[in-house]
Amino acid sequence: MKLQVLVAAVNKEPKALSQSMNLETDAIIVNQCDTCGYEEFEYNEHKIRCFSMKERGVGLNRNTALLFAQGDIVLFSDEDIRFYPGYESVVLKAFEENSDADVLTFNFKVDPSRATYYNQAKKRIRWYNYGRYPTFCVAAKLDALRKANVSFSLLFGGGAKYSNGEDSLFLHDCLKKGLHLYAAVEEIGEEIYRESTWFKGFHEKFFTDRGVLYHHLYGVMAVPFSVRFLFANRREMCKEISFGKALSLMKKGIKEGKLR
Repeated sequence: MKLQVLVAAVNKEPKALSQSMNLETDAIIVNQCDTCGYEEFEYNEHKIRCFSMKERGVGLNRNTALLFAQGDIVLFSDEDIRFYPGYESVVLKAFEENSDADVLTFNFKVDPSRATYYNQAKKRIRWYNYGRYPTFCVAAKLDALRKANVSFSLLFGGGAKYSNGEDSLFLHDCLKKGLHLYAAVEEIGEEIYRESTWFKGFHEKFFTDRGVLYHHLYGVMAVPFSVRFLFANRREMCKEISFGKALSLMKKGIKEGKLR
């Protein structure tokens, strides 16, 4: 099997980025910047293909990389990831040992403030636990994604109308199409901390956007899941906006999602 990394970047110099990420495999970099173009070069004896585009949106970025992907296994990544030496063999071995898996999520070292998961044991990812994983931890069999016709939403994520959630929607659609998802325990890199490009606090748009997302993720169960989400995070999220107001905003977002 051959591994290819698919990198979402904004205003980066591709060769410098390849070095900072410690790329040891073929890769596609989709660089959203002020120019349009294509370049190809070798780094660590591997082919790096870079597509520059003026259009914005992380979903568009990742779909563009998927369109041109050629690896047997694709590993999604961001510009602020640094891979550990030997990550390719770790990822490929994990797929060999989990032959049933179409998608695997790996561990990364991240700032504690951004930690939403850490796989302590191998497990199946199902409907009740898929919403914790960022896209940069996801590797998948390319043929499985294409046969299932799975792609990223253009409505959610950085540069899109709604602030985040494209990662959860992607895994949601993988499950819906019958793909087999597993959590792997191997740690293959680290996230270099930077300020979030989309999170600006727990304001009204945050809760409304989350309501729209919950409609797409949970359907008729969107309201109960909204209550559960707010109750679990009330001490952190409901300091400026009350629990009741936050729930009202999420319900507003759920209704907006139904109209789309």
